Amino acid sequence: MRRCFSTFTKPLNSPQNPESFLNRCKSIHHFYQIHAQLITKGQVSDPIVADKFLKSVSPCSVPYAHKVFDRILKRDVFLYNTMIKAGSATPDSCRDSLVLFRSMVQVPGLSPNRYTFVFCFKACGNGLSVCDGEQVRVHAIKAGLESNLFVSNALIGMYSALGLVSEAKKVFDCADLKDIYTWNIMIGGFVGSELMDQAKELFDEMPERDVVSWSSLIAGYVQVSCFAEALDTFHEMLQMGFPPNEFTLTSALTACANLVALDQGRWIHVYIDKSNIGINNDRLLSSLIDMYAKCGEIELATEVFNSRNALKRHVWPWNAMIGGFAMHGKPQDAINTFEQMKIKKVPPNKVTFVALLNACSHGYMVEEGRYYFKSMLDIHGLEPEMEHYGCMVDLLGRAGLLKEAEETISSMPMPPDAAVWGSLLRACKLHKDIQRAERIGSTIKELEPSHTGCKVLLANMYSSYGRWNEVNALREIIGKSRKKKTPGCSSIELNGAFHEFLSGDQSHPETKRLYLFLDAMASKLKLAGYVPEVGEVLHDVDEEEEKETALSRHSEKLAIAFGLMNTEPGTIIRIVKNLRVCLDCHEATKFISKVYEREIVVRDRIRFHHFKDGSCSCKDYW
Repeated sequence: MRRCFSTFTKPLNSPQNPESFLNRCKSIHHFYQIHAQLITKGQVSDPIVADKFLKSVSPCSVPYAHKVFDRILKRDVFLYNTMIKAGSATPDSCRDSLVLFRSMVQVPGLSPNRYTFVFCFKACGNGLSVCDGEQVRVHAIKAGLESNLFVSNALIGMYSALGLVSEAKKVFDCADLKDIYTWNIMIGGFVGSELMDQAKELFDEMPERDVVSWSSLIAGYVQVSCFAEALDTFHEMLQMGFPPNEFTLTSALTACANLVALDQGRWIHVYIDKSNIGINNDRLLSSLIDMYAKCGEIELATEVFNSRNALKRHVWPWNAMIGGFAMHGKPQDAINTFEQMKIKKVPPNKVTFVALLNACSHGYMVEEGRYYFKSMLDIHGLEPEMEHYGCMVDLLGRAGLLKEAEETISSMPMPPDAAVWGSLLRACKLHKDIQRAERIGSTIKELEPSHTGCKVLLANMYSSYGRWNEVNALREIIGKSRKKKTPGCSSIELNGAFHEFLSGDQSHPETKRLYLFLDAMASKLKLAGYVPEVGEVLHDVDEEEEKETALSRHSEKLAIAFGLMNTEPGTIIRIVKNLRVCLDCHEATKFISKVYEREIVVRDRIRFHHFKDGSCSCKDYW
């Protein structure tokens, strides 16, 4: 500090001197010293010097910058713009920007310029109302600046940020001047409102594109879960000769992760290493870890995590690694990673504890889960939210502690939603507690009368007891409701192409061959000792053979059979399912892995199952 002080106490002989000193300031105390010297030298009232000082100090402390600004008697448009810009950066201070603007337009002889309106529109889009923005727009019209390129771009951005995309499009269509930034802002507005058809249509009309244009479209597809379209756009971008940046690659990796497109994810990894793009970016690192983990390669995810020791200064890579261990049923590895994170003094956030509690839930680690849940507030000062309580209910419910799980729901500081009750309902199905399930089902019905998942779970339970009247009554209610049960869907990637199957699907070009293979596979499995879990059939079917046929047509069995038909012996088969894998499919896949001597990796809605030699990595606890 002594050396810094001696540096700052050198004479300030000209207005240019403060700028060089300001660039060296590393704390608010340094700014205090510079400010004191400016006052002593009588330079604080110099508009040029004051503007440089405010620009430097405002990112460090907006309130302090305001105090300095308030003491400047002679203010010009540049000083106002500096302060309006500083306030526009965060929702907490954007109201200050509008207050300053209103005081500015009341000063005789002082007129706002184009930058004033750019900063004001940014502030309005960053937390103020559309009425505030409309007032500023009136002033822009009066000043004859609404048609200015910078101002119209900012106006489009404001409307887009407020979700008023149709208003943004009107400004866009009426703009006399447009640059690539104009088009990108409008595409970003459509993407932000998840209007991807309009975003793609505008993208196709662009006279020229840059990496931002492509990245926005790819990120938009990822945002609305159109992952195949995201990768197709990414490939088109590369073919057109546009080099991706770290934001593009992060979105592409997310698409690969959700599609289990491992080969494409590996290619992106090689590209990152060769080009050194985002080499010091923790978010890109976390996307790489997440991609490998969600593609079933937890070892490669761990290798990437351990190879970037210089990074990991932020919480994101740690969360990705802990979450990866959780979904692969490696709770002790997740806990060890969390403890290492604490040693490295990386503060956890609420996402960290969701991953950690999920790991404990999948690993039957009840005591550890209780400890980490309690430590959120006691040690880390993080108030548990609905999702954390949901994790605890899931943890206790899986372990059969249904009474404690229900007491946890009752003790929640916020009203429990249908998802939390639904977690307990699934546990009731698992542990065959029909009385509690019926009571919880009534509670969910009161909370969310149209909740279909609850009715499906109850129907599942009734069917396992042969209570077909109740099953049929629930199915009739589900059929009449607008919300339909989400059909089971499983997908597999082969040679860069994705093949999707629904339960009982007959739309695939290879359906005839596929069903012949399924029949042969069923015979082989029976000889190996497989007995179908006919209790999983929801229909009132009398014949056991019909029940077995219904089970053999589940989507994951279709995808696995398709993989066996179209890959070489010994090739790992990777399947993605949108729902939890059912008990029968889980048992059948264990037999398939043994009979066909294949490793089969299935990612369902909540975790990974690695089947090999007749057993599963989850140890039949999922």
